Amino acid sequence: MGQSNLVINVDVGETRVALLEEGALAELYIERTRERSPVGNVYLGKVTRVLPGMQAAFIDIGLERAAFLHVEDVVNPHIDDDEGEDESDGGDEDAKPAGRSKRLTRETPIGDVLKEGQSLLVQVAKAPIGTKGARVTSHISLPGRYAVLTPTVDHVGVSKRIGRDRERKRLKEIIEALKPAGMGVIIRTVASGLTKKSLKQDIAYLLRTWEEIQNKVKATRKAPALIYADLDLIARSMRDLLSDEVTKIVIDDEDECERLMRFLGAFAPTKAELVRLYRGTEPLFDEYGIEDEIARSLARKVPLPSGGYLVIDQAEALTAIDVNTGRFTGKGKSVNETIVQTNLEAAREISFQLRFRNIGGLIVLDFIDMERSTDRDRVFQKLLEHLKKDKAKTTAVRISELGLVEMTRKRTQESLGRLLNAPCFYCDGTGMLFSKTTVAHEILRQIKREKDALPGYGIVVNAHPAICDALERDEKESVKEVAARVRRRIRCVPHNDYHLEQYDLNGE
Repeated sequence: MGQSNLVINVDVGETRVALLEEGALAELYIERTRERSPVGNVYLGKVTRVLPGMQAAFIDIGLERAAFLHVEDVVNPHIDDDEGEDESDGGDEDAKPAGRSKRLTRETPIGDVLKEGQSLLVQVAKAPIGTKGARVTSHISLPGRYAVLTPTVDHVGVSKRIGRDRERKRLKEIIEALKPAGMGVIIRTVASGLTKKSLKQDIAYLLRTWEEIQNKVKATRKAPALIYADLDLIARSMRDLLSDEVTKIVIDDEDECERLMRFLGAFAPTKAELVRLYRGTEPLFDEYGIEDEIARSLARKVPLPSGGYLVIDQAEALTAIDVNTGRFTGKGKSVNETIVQTNLEAAREISFQLRFRNIGGLIVLDFIDMERSTDRDRVFQKLLEHLKKDKAKTTAVRISELGLVEMTRKRTQESLGRLLNAPCFYCDGTGMLFSKTTVAHEILRQIKREKDALPGYGIVVNAHPAICDALERDEKESVKEVAARVRRRIRCVPHNDYHLEQYDLNGE
């Protein structure tokens, strides 16, 4: 495994954390003071609506929009804490049932377990995305440095990324001896090779956190209320991104550097020596070439090393990625070899783009058509190989004869593109405008519609300068013909502050 660096830029109202792998930007996280993500926060919410037809409920947790809770994410009220079941979340293959389930099934009528006005402890699993509110669950999970505590679901799990069977078995035996009755613990990848003492300290910290949450719930008189806030971006990055491959942590703010050192001293003492305070004159992200990489990686058209390129279009619920050969001719190779090489490069770049941009939901990849099934299998396997680096859960269907791959990637928050960008106020996010000729002809049609309602002997067209120019030059003859038909003089008045598609008519 190659070396990695964590680069932390602290600015007024915004913090950015970049993960560099072998010197190349791999992941970017941004947190703004006014727009901090609620993912991981625990709230005492209030049930505002129960929807039997959807087997779901809306929960007021104090955010702008009500949160969504599905019946399968509700704790079974008829099971006591000592009767839990181990229910794997899909991230571990070694979990085994230990009792009756605290999870409700899809068939359980939600009206039987939730009532409007009821208070309910929930955790945000997915941040609000677009027009959708947050997705919440009653099954709380508290992540630590080495383990994740699941107070409402009794199971023992070990990360699949720990591949050695002997180590997995050792860690399971340790956790089974340490975990509290009725609760569950999932071992994270960074715990590989860890001693029982270190795991015990981490679990003890998580148990104290859970006890504090329960005490605050008892002291809270009115819902909605924030009960527990997850760590901020810097601390969260140390918890989730600080692996054995990280050899350096660079931060450009002295106060935050001191806070980071204190946090690591308590959370991961052996990693505190990796922290470096950046004192250069150039902005930190410029020094590491990260700003240029962000601009390149967020473009709609992304170049490939050989000269081909990707085109990435993100819609509301679906992202389409198209692969093109561009100017790549293969340098004497056969057409088939050229196509396969471009697709192999695309497989690598696509996996990076999905991870870097944090694109989630349904994704369709349009590779260049390949005649041989062996070539399609080769490209697909290469795609799966690169996707293994992604922490988010991905599922992909084998390449079809048309070169299409349908896949999904777990989405918990807005993509980087939607976080950094906003719909264009000029085109309203469509990326398209009516052409000047189209607008000019629409004006001429409107003149014929409104001629009788406009007073005077002339008609004034107020429009964008480019539209006036098109009417006076390109469509000069058309304007003369319309003027003759309506028996009115037509005059154009340019307005620099008008939208290209904006116009109005006045009589004179």
